[in-house]
Amino acid sequence: MPIAGIYGPDDFGNPVHGRSAPAARSRITSAQRADALPMPSLQWSPEVERATAHLYERVKNVISPVEWPFMAPYVKAINELKQTRGAVILAHNYQTPEIFHCVADIGGDSLQLAVEATKVKSDIIVQCGVHFMAETSKILNPDKTVLIPDSRAGCSLAASITGADVRLLRERFPGVPVVAYVNTSADVKAEVDICCTSSNAVQVVESLQAPTVIFLPDQYLAKYVASQTSVKIIAWKGACEVHERFTGDELRAYREADPTVQIIAHPECPPDVLAEADFTGSTAHMINWVRNKHPRRVVMITECSMADNVQAELPDVEMVRPCNLCPHMKRITLSKILDSLVYLHEEVTVDPMIAAKARRSVERMINLRN
Repeated sequence: MPIAGIYGPDDFGNPVHGRSAPAARSRITSAQRADALPMPSLQWSPEVERATAHLYERVKNVISPVEWPFMAPYVKAINELKQTRGAVILAHNYQTPEIFHCVADIGGDSLQLAVEATKVKSDIIVQCGVHFMAETSKILNPDKTVLIPDSRAGCSLAASITGADVRLLRERFPGVPVVAYVNTSADVKAEVDICCTSSNAVQVVESLQAPTVIFLPDQYLAKYVASQTSVKIIAWKGACEVHERFTGDELRAYREADPTVQIIAHPECPPDVLAEADFTGSTAHMINWVRNKHPRRVVMITECSMADNVQAELPDVEMVRPCNLCPHMKRITLSKILDSLVYLHEEVTVDPMIAAKARRSVERMINLRN
């Protein structure tokens, strides 16, 4: 059914948040330098080539032999420093192949990473994703050190709403439960009843057994959820700056060029895009769809590094890349991951009182899945 209403900061007399400028990246302190490990050699050599040959096999279909000698010394150094530090690297599906396939210990979508974060035994977690993902790992692991290679890796969705906005929504709609997409700050997670990801949004909404639910902050995911359930959805005026740029006209153009092409889309896309897609699902569901269906040609309507990661795994499937890049995900690089491990830089912290409240909403989501 259509969403029951959609709200934003303007509707509460607040100035529009807009997309906040990224925070300045914190500098490496003198204390961090004092505790730093030696910076490894980053020269290409026969030893580096031998040590990384098995990893290059994973990505040779998407990374050229010319590029690999520049990446391989970082890959070798990162994998060795992980062992020295006793660290684990979590990487989102939107990370580039040299990160996702060559240095990450665990990869997946937001739900998979949240679940895996609860199982991590290492004392240090390096989160290769955006800031809200690192916050979620810290919320679930308050006693562990959580690092993000670049703290400026933000998210337009997370920037679109605050905890104060959630409190105002509760005042306007007393008694209506609130679901927050995991793409939100810890401050927002602390104010809601339960979190969700695009993998389980419909399941989470229906688990509340309420006739009406506030769903925030992604208006397009809210519209998708509303189309899949009889629950009335009150939405927020947020959007992903990657997915909102796709259009139905683009998809029709792909079909006109090749009527046999398969098109799969992320539910953060606008409704006219989803209407043209053969399948709609989270990043994990999209990857599984390609694995199971094994189409000859496929267009993945999402951040384009994921197509590279799937191509690396399934070289016989031709990927047509519309290629909208997430500027925030691309702040995470091999050199910054190496710095994180050498200097234990940049550490993510969450106020303990906010973290305790946010943990309830995240764990409620995880326990629902389990």
